[in-house]
Amino acid sequence: MAAMTPTAPDTTPETGARADDRPAAPVRRARPRPRVWRGLVLGLGGAYFLVPLIASFVFTVHTPGQGVSFAAYTELLGAEGFLSSLLLSLGLAAATIALSLLLAVPALVAVRLGAPRLRPVIEVLCTLPLVVPPIALVTGITTVLRWGPDHLSRTPLYQTFLAVQNEDFPVVLVLAYTVMALPFVYRSLDAGLRAVDVPTLVEAARNCGASRTYVMLRVILPNLRSSLAGAAFLTLALVLGEFTVASLLGFRPFAVWIVSISGAQARMSVAVSLLSLLVTWALLLVLSRAGTAPTGPRAPSRTSLRAPRRTVRKES
Repeated sequence: MAAMTPTAPDTTPETGARADDRPAAPVRRARPRPRVWRGLVLGLGGAYFLVPLIASFVFTVHTPGQGVSFAAYTELLGAEGFLSSLLLSLGLAAATIALSLLLAVPALVAVRLGAPRLRPVIEVLCTLPLVVPPIALVTGITTVLRWGPDHLSRTPLYQTFLAVQNEDFPVVLVLAYTVMALPFVYRSLDAGLRAVDVPTLVEAARNCGASRTYVMLRVILPNLRSSLAGAAFLTLALVLGEFTVASLLGFRPFAVWIVSISGAQARMSVAVSLLSLLVTWALLLVLSRAGTAPTGPRAPSRTSLRAPRRTVRKES
């Protein structure tokens, strides 16, 4: 009987009006943020980068009193030392990237897994080159290279000191660039390792029977793809634009070659600088795309998601 008796509507004690008749509270809409400031900031940033490039390009193609000419670009490929210096810088960059990653990745993974207390020590060692000026680094390298042949002339190491100074491919520059790139490589890899639970991944892979080499190559490195691309990104930019160390050691990579021709052929040197900037951007774009490429398995197709058809056999 209690369920069949009508209940009194909800009323307010003062006015006796129903609760449903109350006016709804006005909904405040969030004001859209002004996009004018965004466009202004982006415009100023774009002008800051594009205006010098446009001015440099106009300087290379326009000659007062003669008009427009692209001779600075057409004569570039035939310029003496252009191709050899560019290939040398690219080779040095590739070797520096490989050596720095081979040194940093196993060390940081080992510290993350087995000795977390050593992480501050590794951080100090890897970031120490930021404190040492390049001129001091070159002075130390020059002292060692002069000391070696004088004291090791009767040992097999004498040929080693000569080999690392080969002008075709100076290994000493690779070693110097690796030391200079360690802070950037460490920061990029450390950020990637913090975002990944490395001990859990390694333990799970080892419980499944995977070897240590398999764990490193197929489990850890794919999860560090973006960090590896970032480290390679920064190292490539450092090697292609480095001038002080190579110049003081007497070698002639691409940056030194650009400065060497700037006095006699100013327009060509500016044209080479623009082209080197475009080449660097292209290479960095490739590395960034490689770092953001999907590594997981492909999504199953629609045909694979369909339920298999059952075949009914007729009984004879």
